[in-house]
Amino acid sequence: MKIISNIEKYFRAFFPKRVDNYKIIISRFQNKGGLEIGGPSFAFSNKGFLPLYHLVKNLDGCNFSSHTVWEGNIKPGQNYKYGKRTGTQFIFDGGNLNEIPDDSYDFVLSCHSLEHMANPLKAMQEWKRVIKNNAYVLLILPHMDKTFDRNRPLTSMSHLISDLENNTQENDSTHFDEVIFLHDLSMDGGVKNIGDLKKRTSENFSNRCVHHHVFNTPLVAKLADYTGFKICYIQHFNPFHIIFLLKKTNAAFSNVDFLSPDNKVYQKQQFPSDNLW
Repeated sequence: MKIISNIEKYFRAFFPKRVDNYKIIISRFQNKGGLEIGGPSFAFSNKGFLPLYHLVKNLDGCNFSSHTVWEGNIKPGQNYKYGKRTGTQFIFDGGNLNEIPDDSYDFVLSCHSLEHMANPLKAMQEWKRVIKNNAYVLLILPHMDKTFDRNRPLTSMSHLISDLENNTQENDSTHFDEVIFLHDLSMDGGVKNIGDLKKRTSENFSNRCVHHHVFNTPLVAKLADYTGFKICYIQHFNPFHIIFLLKKTNAAFSNVDFLSPDNKVYQKQQFPSDNLW
C-alpha cells in the first residue's frame, strides 16, 4: 500500500486532480481582478483542483490577523502572495469589509473560510457588496459528513438568519460546547486530545480555528439564495469539498431548481445529510 501511495503522490505531482469542467469554471476569472478571503489557497494554485491564480489579472487578500495558524506572520500592504505574484494584503475580518468600497472587484474567492465565521450571512452580504454587477463568488466549504464535524447537528437556516439579525460578532462562543463534545478528534490532525481541543476552542478569537457552523449542500444553496446570488454551479470534490459558483446580477433569475431536493447535484448516498432540508 505504501508503494501505491508513493506512486500516486509522484503521479499527482505532474497530473493533479481537477474538478470536473474546471476550465469552464476558472474561465470566469481570466484577466479579472478579485479579492480572496482567508487565502492563499492550495486549491487555486497550479497543483490545486481549481487552478486559477495564473489566469487572474490581479488578486488582493483579506486575513483577520497579522498572524494566523495557516499563514504565519503577514503584513498589510503589497504583501499578498498568490502563486508567483503579489497583491494587496488587507488585515481585517472577512465578514467586515468596510474599508473596501462597493463594486470594487470582479470576483471574490473563499476556500474553507466561511465555516470559521460566526455570521456567515453577513459575510456573504459583504462579499456581494464589494463585487460588481455580473461578478462571481467562488465559494468552497467542507461538507459536514466527511469532516470532524460529522457528529454535530446540521446548522439550521433559521439560526443563521438569527445571527444576521442579531449582528453576531466573531467573539461569539455559542457553539463551543457543541464543538468540544461532538468533535471527531480522530479526523483532526491539529489537536492530539480533548485538552488540546478545549484550549484551541477557548482561544478561538485569536486563532479562528472553530467551525462555528456545519454545512451540507442544501444549506449552502439556501445561504446563496437568501443573500440574492444566482447559483450557477454546484459540485462536490472528494473527499469533502462543496464548490459553489455564484453570480451577482441585476437580471431576473430563480434558484428554484437548486432548491429542490430532487436535483441530482445532491449526492445523497455519498453525503447522507443532503437528505436533510
